[in-house]
Amino acid sequence: MGEWSFRPAGEGALYVVLGERATADVRAEVQAVVHSIRQGLGDRVRDVVPGYVSVYVEFDPEVWAVGDLQRAIETLAGVPQLPLPSRLITVPVRYGDEWGPDLRVVAEENGISEEEVVSLHVRPTYEVSFIGFTPGFPFLAGLDERLAIPRLAVPRRRVPRGSVGIAGLQTGIYSVDSPGGWRIIGRTGLLLFDPRAPEPVLIRPGDTVRFVQSTEALPVGQFIDAPPVDPM
Repeated sequence: MGEWSFRPAGEGALYVVLGERATADVRAEVQAVVHSIRQGLGDRVRDVVPGYVSVYVEFDPEVWAVGDLQRAIETLAGVPQLPLPSRLITVPVRYGDEWGPDLRVVAEENGISEEEVVSLHVRPTYEVSFIGFTPGFPFLAGLDERLAIPRLAVPRRRVPRGSVGIAGLQTGIYSVDSPGGWRIIGRTGLLLFDPRAPEPVLIRPGDTVRFVQSTEALPVGQFIDAPPVDPM
């Protein structure tokens, strides 16, 4: 375990920073610290949220002084860290064509075939680092470096839910219809976010994800690109 540092995030929140780079060891420690804080402090804190290298802890400033909370969290450093409960989620994906309009670009930019893109994408078991930027959107670590590609220069106005995308060394799944700049290589029919369900979010931090290629017929959805940007 590395040395922890603390950064205030307003009157009622605190970041516990566990490292500078999102290595596999740091990601595992983030998940373990989240679980330990939840187990050790329970409802004495309002929320505990993992990030790539940090844990966000939200609290009631009328209950906790920042220094007292920091010391309470520091005591957990000496407690054996248990990982978050983990499940393996299998995600069927229809790659390319109408469902993955950027598959060809990802292949061309990386000097490989579209078939190789799919093969490399389904090969790893991905770790769920955290959930954001919309409810239920999983940020997944473990993408093969040969698939890395920058975001779109101008995000699309609307990306259909279920779209599977790549941005840099990340891959993820759009949980709701939303704007987005990730390169879309496929789509899944799984519902990742249902606010009416007892458990609204399908995939949680600590889970692992495997993609499998599918030939299932899926609704295409409508991709709406942003209007052209005039050069300055």
